[in-house]
Amino acid sequence: MEKQHVCTEDICDIIIPPEGRNEDMMKVNLMDMSLAELSEFVGKAGEKPFRAKQIFQWIYRGAATFDEMTDLSKALRVKLEESAEIKCLEKETVQTSSDGTGKYLFRTHDGNFIESVFMKYKYGNSVCISSQAGCAMGCSFCASGIGGLVRDLTAGEMADQIVSIEKDTGEKISHIVVMGTGEPLNNYDALTKFLDMVHAEEGLNIGLRNITVSTCGIIPAMKRFADDYPQVNLAISLHAPNDKIRNEIMPVSRQYPIDELIAACREHVDKTGRRITFEYALIRGVNDSKEAIMQLANLLRGMICHVNLIPLNDIKESGLRGSSRLRAGEIAEFLEGRGIPCTVRRELGSDIDAACGQLRLNRIEY
Repeated sequence: MEKQHVCTEDICDIIIPPEGRNEDMMKVNLMDMSLAELSEFVGKAGEKPFRAKQIFQWIYRGAATFDEMTDLSKALRVKLEESAEIKCLEKETVQTSSDGTGKYLFRTHDGNFIESVFMKYKYGNSVCISSQAGCAMGCSFCASGIGGLVRDLTAGEMADQIVSIEKDTGEKISHIVVMGTGEPLNNYDALTKFLDMVHAEEGLNIGLRNITVSTCGIIPAMKRFADDYPQVNLAISLHAPNDKIRNEIMPVSRQYPIDELIAACREHVDKTGRRITFEYALIRGVNDSKEAIMQLANLLRGMICHVNLIPLNDIKESGLRGSSRLRAGEIAEFLEGRGIPCTVRRELGSDIDAACGQLRLNRIEY
């Protein structure tokens, strides 16, 4: 059931301004509205509640103008045009791989750039989206955070990445991964509103079990998330088996040590009954030694989990190099032999900019 993200009276006075309002007043962006907010919006305009569902459905079909909403009366479309807009992302660049992977660079209304990736799997189509423009986490192996955090994305900007890709490809998205640029749990309110919007039957109607949210380990938000969205899959960007290595490559570990993080993960599994995925980017000579992998196996022993090994894409800015896929296979076999389910991430889009954040990094100037 959709949570009640409802606008306040003051906001609604702007949405449906009183007589004599300033015509230069900023229009409200319907892309950022939940169905509940949209229902209040049309009610304030003197329209029947079912109009909200119609408008919401049109937005998630990719309508960018009110003229496209052909089952609305002309009078209503004019009324919407006067006080509202659908502020969509602008497709800046798209690179399409021979395997069907599409890497998208979108421009936001204020000139920021964000990345999304369209991936084809046997079980359906998946999109990896960004939750922030830039990232404050400062992980040394990741191009996404070079330049730091610019701003949070709105719920509408997060949803529009999927809507735009569906419109561009003509294909239905069945799975969402919030694993692009940014730390989703540091944009909690927008993230949860986004989840409600894309889960809504009138929206994209994507099941919560088909959505994965990745975090580098913001423990207080993880605990809140387990209560609020127990059906959504959680992935942890772990990338190290101990604090010594993790402190060097992931500054967040200095605030949330690995023992506390793993304890929070075990608590999450106990509370939700759902396994956790641990993302582990293999960095040559840093976290791929026999000793490091043995420590990783001991760390995760007995937990309902899955390890996703990721041979790191080389990023010139960091100087770090990824382990070979042969080494990744050896590590996967070792972990499997100790009862820890493990896969090596499928290599998608190898003939286009492979590193997460690289396309954005190549476009912006610091």
